[in-house]
Amino acid sequence: MKLLITGGAGFIGSAVIRHLIAETGHEVVNLDALTYAGNLDSLAEVADDPRYRFEHADIGDAARLADIFARHRPDAVMHLAAESHVDRSIDGPMAFVQTNVVGTALLLQVALAYWRERGGAFRFHHVSTDEVYGSLGPTGRFTETTTYDPRSPYSASKAASDHLVRAWHHTYGLPVVVTNCSNNYGPYQFPEKLIPTLILKALAGEPLPIYGRGDNVRDWLYVDDHVRALLAVLEGGRDGETYNIGGDGERTNLEVAQAVCRLLDALAPAPRPHAELITFVADRPGHDKRYAIDAGKMRRELGWRPGETFDGGLGRTVRWYLANGEWCRRVTSGAYRGERLGLAAP
Repeated sequence: MKLLITGGAGFIGSAVIRHLIAETGHEVVNLDALTYAGNLDSLAEVADDPRYRFEHADIGDAARLADIFARHRPDAVMHLAAESHVDRSIDGPMAFVQTNVVGTALLLQVALAYWRERGGAFRFHHVSTDEVYGSLGPTGRFTETTTYDPRSPYSASKAASDHLVRAWHHTYGLPVVVTNCSNNYGPYQFPEKLIPTLILKALAGEPLPIYGRGDNVRDWLYVDDHVRALLAVLEGGRDGETYNIGGDGERTNLEVAQAVCRLLDALAPAPRPHAELITFVADRPGHDKRYAIDAGKMRRELGWRPGETFDGGLGRTVRWYLANGEWCRRVTSGAYRGERLGLAAP
């Protein structure tokens, strides 16, 4: 197939593209606006491959989208382009509405017109988050039928985009699949997210900020496992269906920080244990308590399950950041330099 990947210079998108070029025969068109978190350095190993093409474009530009569809004639779209950081959505929610809601609607319109003109097999795969389901108590897991209850501007914008995708399917017949995943981690993740923040601040000897009491729980999914799941859904998922993708890796934020510190104590020893840097800070406004995914549908229908344990994946991640200091320096030399986000009123 020829696949159009939106947001392909981001963390998950670049992992998808590296896998597609290294492990499959698919052709790839990477459509990315290269905002602050988009980084072509993450795709250096595939940049010269004849099956890879890059288009510098914004999903908010309908004319540019139509031109890209017409020239490249993709067999499927994997829609990953999104504003994705909860703290940034607290500081500036309208950017999330513009990209995640308006941008998705424009992409759907262009894809619909292309599919109608194409007259053949086509699929629109929308990649979303478990945060659309809201917050769990101490027990239970999100399933594909869990009622939506988004609590942040980010999750509300992703919930809106999910609804739009399903509406284009049910109203216009556009062939779609939707996936909702738990927290991803792994190499090449932008340092505003928790795990790379902990690694880089610990290496610099800076305080490791943990929101509130550190007892908020997330289900951690290694990014390469997520990539395998996405391709399984794209190629084998049932039209119009939703699939939840989780890592079976529930940890509190404090447990994550302690695990990172133990690894760094072994791999990059400092004069004092890294855990002494853990510092509790003011909690995020509206901080969801717990997320957890029931990925049983993925196992039953597509035979997928996570292959990486949290401890194993975290070890690989920490080692990657230790070995790629130059990449880290480049991505933290521009719009984001490790400052606290998410406390400002919009």
